[in-house]
Amino acid sequence: MSQSKTPMSAVDRSWLRMDSPTNPMMISAVLVFDQPIAINRLKRTLNERFLCFQRFRQRVIHEGERVYWQDDPLFDIDNHIHRIALPGNAGKDELQALTSDLNSTSLDLRRPLWQIHYIDNYGGGCALLIRIHHCIADGISLVRVLLSLTDKTPEAKLSRLSIPPMLPTVTPGSSLRRFTNRVLDSGQAALEQSQLFIQSLRQEPDYPLKLATTAGNIAMDLVKLGLAPFEPRTGLRSPLCGRKQVAWAEPLSLAEVKLCGRALRGSVNDVLLCAATGALQRHFRETGEHIPDCGIRVAVPFNLRPLRQPIETLGNQFGLVLVSLPVEVNDPVMRFRQVQENMNRLKRSYQAQVTYSLLDLFGRGPDILERRALALLSNKASAVLTNVPGPKEAVYLAGAKLVQPMFWVPQSGSIGIGMSIFSYAGTVQFGITIDRNINADPDAVMGYFRDSFAELKDIALQRTEHRAAV
Repeated sequence: MSQSKTPMSAVDRSWLRMDSPTNPMMISAVLVFDQPIAINRLKRTLNERFLCFQRFRQRVIHEGERVYWQDDPLFDIDNHIHRIALPGNAGKDELQALTSDLNSTSLDLRRPLWQIHYIDNYGGGCALLIRIHHCIADGISLVRVLLSLTDKTPEAKLSRLSIPPMLPTVTPGSSLRRFTNRVLDSGQAALEQSQLFIQSLRQEPDYPLKLATTAGNIAMDLVKLGLAPFEPRTGLRSPLCGRKQVAWAEPLSLAEVKLCGRALRGSVNDVLLCAATGALQRHFRETGEHIPDCGIRVAVPFNLRPLRQPIETLGNQFGLVLVSLPVEVNDPVMRFRQVQENMNRLKRSYQAQVTYSLLDLFGRGPDILERRALALLSNKASAVLTNVPGPKEAVYLAGAKLVQPMFWVPQSGSIGIGMSIFSYAGTVQFGITIDRNINADPDAVMGYFRDSFAELKDIALQRTEHRAAV
């Protein structure tokens, strides 16, 4: 019996073709729980809340130049869940080593592109190490999917969920709509956003001028992206070997991060980016490497899917923005202000929509064109950095409390460093993955991040006390 198949979107195809021996295109997560999880209950939860997305039951097939999703006729959940145990009284170091090993290994393209390793004997509880290919969905969507497996209490009841139908691809009609759709997004959510945008402009008396200005700004951001200089030559840009080293820090207090942001009249995001900048500056100093005078850049995924929109279909709906980190600035407060200014400038740009459109175009063209464009863009950043908000309260999976979550998105092209910031239940988690050929100690960078935040927090508190005294 022939299996039904669905064409893969151009953007998802781009991420599939980015997969390489040095950078497998996997989004990975480590979820640590306070007690063991019954395997049967875990499988039932996955069957009802994870496999309701048809994509997790489908494999990738190639027919000439075309790529499709096809239901796997031999699908079995046991092919995707593997139970292992760390040796003896293994701790964080051993879990980090296992995560590093698995994140260096590609997924089996003959099966649906996801795997879960259930790890017994960890910290009196257990851990899940989850890997999902980027062509299935973007990181923010997958984090939301994984969190949908959880409950607010340990004793939530499971009920059978219906499998949502695959939604058809939206085909734009008019030439204006086609232009807007290509620039802003080719998915339903962003199409709605662009329609609202155009409607709001039409209510203005100078609508034609505003539309022309917007198109000009988009074109200018495209030119700026193409003309942006390559990253400076540093040890962060060494040739890659494909072996990953993963580490994560002890969590920060989100309340302290918010207090620091208020004292400096900035956001939580500004504080965390400043701490990451300080960590990389300390890395350069400790290794004796010259600090680039013009700073460095990181590629930051920018969500284009409305956060309140239910995830009925998966896929990639995000762009990338290049964020400058002023590692050359020594004063923590001046460094904070520079980060804040850089982020405010990017919020007014169309860079995320431009990079999404480029991925859409690359996915429709020949493989060699995409690889050349990827090489060009990946030379403009030293790392990928994600910052994703998680649940404000603790959650439970199959009765076990989630005590520490970590997520990483893959790096692409010649980029060998990925940094991850994730807020959860009053804490901020910070993790990193580094190619082994890069001269940087991931555990040391974790320490630098905490030190950099502590330095900024102390200065912020001093300013707060000074203002109170005045």
